[in-house]
Amino acid sequence: MTHDREQSDGLIVPVKLSNNARDGAAEAVEGSGPVKGNAAGKTRPGHCAGHDAPSALDRVRRIARQDKDVRFTALLHHVDVDRLRAAYFALRPKAAPGVDGVTWDDYGQDLEGSLTDLHARVHRGAYRARPSRRVFIPKPDGRLRPLGVAALEDKILQRAVVEVLNAVYEQDFLGFSYGFRPGRSPHDALDALAYGINRRRVNWVLDADFSDYFSRLDHQWLVKFLEHRIADERVLRLIQKWLAAGVIEAGSWTALPDGVPQGASASPLLANVYAHYVLDLWADQWRRRHAHGHVVIVRFADDFVVGFEHRQDAERFWVELRERLAKFGLELNAEKTRLIEFGRFAARDRAARGLGKPETFQFLGFTHMCGKARKTGQFKLLRTTDSKRMRVKLHALKREMAWRMHQPIPAQGQWLATVLQGHYNYYAVPNNSEALHVFREQIIRYWRHSLRRRSQRNRIDWTRMNVLADRWLPAPRILHPWPEQRFAARTQDRSPVR
Repeated sequence: MTHDREQSDGLIVPVKLSNNARDGAAEAVEGSGPVKGNAAGKTRPGHCAGHDAPSALDRVRRIARQDKDVRFTALLHHVDVDRLRAAYFALRPKAAPGVDGVTWDDYGQDLEGSLTDLHARVHRGAYRARPSRRVFIPKPDGRLRPLGVAALEDKILQRAVVEVLNAVYEQDFLGFSYGFRPGRSPHDALDALAYGINRRRVNWVLDADFSDYFSRLDHQWLVKFLEHRIADERVLRLIQKWLAAGVIEAGSWTALPDGVPQGASASPLLANVYAHYVLDLWADQWRRRHAHGHVVIVRFADDFVVGFEHRQDAERFWVELRERLAKFGLELNAEKTRLIEFGRFAARDRAARGLGKPETFQFLGFTHMCGKARKTGQFKLLRTTDSKRMRVKLHALKREMAWRMHQPIPAQGQWLATVLQGHYNYYAVPNNSEALHVFREQIIRYWRHSLRRRSQRNRIDWTRMNVLADRWLPAPRILHPWPEQRFAARTQDRSPVR
């Protein structure tokens, strides 16, 4: 097992300590065997992946996996026209254009010529990043989330570069990191959390959330973190161009001294790299060196949950976490970050102290609750759709129905069917049937109200409405297996990715 000591610059140097069985069990919960080596260590001289690397990036992956200290000095040659073409076709054709107004279809009119020109400009250093177009979308709490819509050419290049960098960083990222990673989904994170709460000695949960994480990433620190693995100056300059491009809002350009634009293709990877060095490595080493009991960690982008066996561990971790984040310009959202009593014995222990039911917490769109199995009375983790998110979604659907009010009923029915099916695809987990039925019933009410407004003489009664609902709107059914079954099948006590 490796532990770390910090240098004055806040970076980490590995120090060998003894291992123990508890650490291995904790890693298994998050879908990864005990981490070998430390990607944050002092780096050795650079390594060139070479043009003769078999299967393109396979050699990069192999070297990155075998040597956690190597720095890659030649990566940009992997960004060839073929990779740029694949990146173009991976984009959403109907996505909003950036500041240049170029759409997916526009760029494809002379696709090969455009990609060849982009490739040439990138490799001779003539490429210039365009500013992102800033737009705002509503968040479930009523606030607005800023998004940066990149120009299409920037999207293509960023996606291609990210694919190359993923070959390196997917060998470094820890098992409990799930957000925006190839082959990992929100449900993988939810499964890992459910498995950890059900199978490990979790009695306390720190429900944590960064405060404006994407907008507070320090550019200097980010580049330093990237330089741990990337020594190709051309790739680093590309990333710095994207960071310096700024945003355009209401016709005015604004520099971004910190942060990365949400919505850009490169932003998720850069945000994960920052969290890897600031949070993940530190938290993993903290639980190995300081924790007296089990610690379970699950992170998805800027949202993470930490489960503890002992309250003393949880409180100390929380204090030291705030100090750690402050060194790198980050902080926790004071309103959303809470330490709650939660787990198999929470209800019993709180009742013994004369307290009420255990509190709940939200993670990735679900409210997690302590429950009991009907037959055995044993602890059961319950997950139901976050009511706040459901209200926001229903409100948006009501507005959309008003806009579609005069469309033919079959067209409305087909559209609502896709909406419902998409909702089921995410939220149809075991024990969430009631919330699924509530969502469908509310859509039926809104649809009836919309149809009745089409004409003063249009009076659709509930008999007619139920016929329409049965015809067009799919009934809820559970689509996801029990989390422990899927987690065990997916990981088999090893990482589902590495």
